[in-house]
Amino acid sequence: MLRLMPVGDSMTIGSAGDHTWRYRLWRHLCAAYDGPFTFVGPREALYEQSTDSATSYGYAEPGFPRGHLAGWGEGWHHLAPLIGEAVRAHRPDVLLVSLGLIDLGFYTNAEQTAENVRAFVAAARAARPRVRAVVLPVLPNIRVEADASFAEQVTRFNDLLAKTVVDLTTPHSPLLLAPPPASYDFRTDTYDGTHPNATGEHRMAEAFAAALYGEWGVGGPYAE
Repeated sequence: MLRLMPVGDSMTIGSAGDHTWRYRLWRHLCAAYDGPFTFVGPREALYEQSTDSATSYGYAEPGFPRGHLAGWGEGWHHLAPLIGEAVRAHRPDVLLVSLGLIDLGFYTNAEQTAENVRAFVAAARAARPRVRAVVLPVLPNIRVEADASFAEQVTRFNDLLAKTVVDLTTPHSPLLLAPPPASYDFRTDTYDGTHPNATGEHRMAEAFAAALYGEWGVGGPYAE
């Protein structure tokens, strides 16, 4: 059984009524992967905007493995201290990580965020030495249009992230940098400039699917 753990911020947890990219990837792997697999993690809920808490189970399509480690407003800064216990408890083979936007927007600069990536990977490996990971670069949101400094930090961090992935990958615990989602545009692929709509969910799922298939032969070419 291949065990995948989605890890991320609001773009990964999703909010009440969403499908989420997690669901889109699950549907893809059901069709394209010829082995058993599941999603694991200590959380299953969606974010409920009316209560500002992760208490909703109102998925647009709830019938899929909903385990994850994602939170609205959480980043590398928040999840690095939690990943070790989550990996120890749920024993994922592969982490599917989309983090960084929150960090750069509110908590840490590019260099500090890259250090938190290193702490995250170290903690995950301490819990499961052969864990693998696919890491998605930060997807720019609408803020980059109005805040040049933030835009520069996003670009700087994505450069550092690529180097960090190369530095930290090992034969026994490989790390992959997923390709940025093809044609992803926050103007058309989000509902508010940040959070993915249906097309954005598909494009994020496709990026993870391309990395899993291209590097490890898991699944196949993505089709919506």
